[in-house]
Amino acid sequence: MVESPACRRGRHYGYTNLLTRRPSDRVAQGHPTAQALTKTLPFASTAHIWGEEVLFDTRVPVSRETGARQVVEPGTVAFRTDGDTLALPYGPTTISQGDKCRLPGPCNVLGHIDGDPRLLATLRNGGPIRVEPADD
Repeated sequence: MVESPACRRGRHYGYTNLLTRRPSDRVAQGHPTAQALTKTLPFASTAHIWGEEVLFDTRVPVSRETGARQVVEPGTVAFRTDGDTLALPYGPTTISQGDKCRLPGPCNVLGHIDGDPRLLATLRNGGPIRVEPADD
């Protein structure tokens, strides 16, 4: 679960909750990035906005996986190995062409946000982010 006190939505008053689809399923499939992130949960970070993408530092170094992609759909949960950041694009970035989300380089794809990824537009640059395991 990714939380930010951006608006009054979700389970916690004053937080936006964006649940990713069952991260435990991804770990069971042997995704090294998901396994590394799961070991560090929960953690807090700061939101950075780049076009229509929210990213935040995880301080979890991982290598690029086979199948990493640079162009993804809105709502993709991606990991940028060049900066150890989670990337949550919800629309075009500053280098996109058309409506696709173009990231600065190939990223490990971890899943997709459940619900409307446009809720990410309510987050502000420099705002607090908390990442914790989702309830199954």
